[in-house]
This record gives sequence, structure tokens and C-alpha cells, in this order.
Amino acid sequence: MKNWKKALQFALCLLPIGLIGGWFAAEMTLPSVPPDLLETAVQQVGSLTAVKAFMAVSSAVYTVLCGFFGYILAEKIGLMRPFRFQKSPLIRVLLISVLGGAILSLDAWTFANWIPRLKDSYASAGSFDAVTWIASILYGGVTEEIMIRLFLMSGLALLGWKLFFRSEEQVPVKVLVVANILSALVFAAGHLPVTAQTFGTLTPLILLRCFLLNGAAGLLFGRFYRKYGIQYAILAHMLFHLVSRTIWLIAIP
Repeated sequence: MKNWKKALQFALCLLPIGLIGGWFAAEMTLPSVPPDLLETAVQQVGSLTAVKAFMAVSSAVYTVLCGFFGYILAEKIGLMRPFRFQKSPLIRVLLISVLGGAILSLDAWTFANWIPRLKDSYASAGSFDAVTWIASILYGGVTEEIMIRLFLMSGLALLGWKLFFRSEEQVPVKVLVVANILSALVFAAGHLPVTAQTFGTLTPLILLRCFLLNGAAGLLFGRFYRKYGIQYAILAHMLFHLVSRTIWLIAIP
């Protein structure tokens, strides 16, 4: 009962973040939705504001649910650490995440040179867009980590442990590694609908970019979660967005 109470408290703390992040994620993504689909959605709920509100509430609901059940799953596999930062792992995560964000920013000068539509999208990256920044930090940094790492990765690890290593007293490291790989692939695949919507198609090069960038980042976030705790994965995800967007803001005319 005590664990369930802690899980509920943890999940409720995520409620405002899920709500605000979901609203800004809606603000960010709706402009790229095909007009006919957007018009249908508006007709169904009454207004564009109602569509955004629905998306924000949906984001809050699955953030809270994944936070609640993810907390319980993480405790069962020994990955729910005290929600605070320690100096040594914090410095390590900060340094690696800043470097990772810088590497991610190179997308504007690599894949963008090979994918014309991507190059066009970076034309606006040189100006500050508060909506995109807030959505990236709150929805990307928090909600996605709660869903993919805390809930999905923990669930996969628990399933693998109970199915194949039931006799082991603790989750084998190899099970956690496999769970991290699988959740990173799901994380990358989860970006495919938005990628297809953005580019209008999914070519081999676009698929490679999607799985390479998101998959590699997902593996790193999963390792931080496994080694140090979910708070470090959240921090790293936030920094990836902050650093890459700051570089684009400075370097792209």
C-alpha cells in the first residue's frame, strides 16, 4: 500500500507537466497537420482550441498513468531511485548530454543537405520559437521519458526477467540492456508518424535518420535511467533539445 501511495504522489506531480507539455506539443504539431484532417478534428470537438485542449488532457492522462505504473514497475526491478541528483553522476550526465546535443545539432548540416524538405524546415530554426522550445523540453524531456523509459523499459525488463530468468534474485544486466534496446527502437518508431507527416513520405534515408538519431539518443537515455535513475534520463533528454536548439539559434542565419 505504501508503494502505491508513493507511486500516486509521483504520478500526480507529473500532472501539470503533462498538461502544459501536451498543450505546447499540440501548438507545435497542429500547423503541420493536413488541412482536411485538422478540419475534421475541429468539426468533431467544436473548435481548434478544443482540439488543443483534448490533446493536452490526453497527454496529461497518459503521463500520469505511465508515471504511476512505471513507478511500480521500476521499484519491482530495482530502478526506482530517490528523486534527487548526486554530484558525480550529475556532472557525467551534464557533460555527455551537452556533447550529445551538439552532435544532434549536426543534423542541420548533414541530413539536411540530403533531404531538401528538411533543409527548408531548418530555415526557421535560426529564430526563437517559445512554443517549440517548451514542447521539446516538457513533452519530449519529461512525458516521453516517463512513457518510454520509466514505463515501457521497466515493463519489458520485468517481463524478460520473469519469463527467462525467474530463478535470479535480481534482474540480470543483460535483460536491462535488451529492454533498453527494444524501448529505444520503440522510441524511434514512435517518431515515424510525425516524420511521415512532416516529409509527406518515408524514404530509406528518412527512415535511417529517424532511427539513427532517435534510437541512439534513446539508448543513451535508457543507460542513464538504468545506471542513475529516471531523473537523469529526463535531464539528459531536456539538455539534448536545449543544446541543439541553442546551436541552431546561434549558427543558422
